[in-house]
Amino acid sequence: MPTRYRIPTPEAPPFVRALCMLAFAVLLQGCADVSTRLVNAPRPGPTAESLLRDGLRAYDDGRYEEARHRLRDALDGGLTDPHDRTSAYKHLAFIYCANGSTALCRDAFGRALEIDPTFTLSPSEAGHPIWGPVFRSLKNRSDR
Repeated sequence: MPTRYRIPTPEAPPFVRALCMLAFAVLLQGCADVSTRLVNAPRPGPTAESLLRDGLRAYDDGRYEEARHRLRDALDGGLTDPHDRTSAYKHLAFIYCANGSTALCRDAFGRALEIDPTFTLSPSEAGHPIWGPVFRSLKNRSDR
């Protein structure tokens, strides 16, 4: 059996060991500070455009309450494209009308028409028995 050799290491003086431990502790504290800053750093929220997409997806899936929140958040979050803003208001109007909130429905359609006076509904949307008449009354008034 081969003989094992142990390389003798000189014992470091106590002050060197203490200094090394202090340096190690400072290094660990620095890492902890960095990781804490990374964990607690503010994360960017969803963009207005992504909120609009989520709202339209929720609307298409029949999750109208979620859609209403997402569409409102998208508008409040600074949607800039007029087509996107009009689409958000149109779908909000549909939700409000379907819930019997005619005043909110009328307001949402009115805002869509303020953004784009040429805004119109598709034939199937315009023929809807709940929101069709509300939209037509506003459209007729804005066409004058």
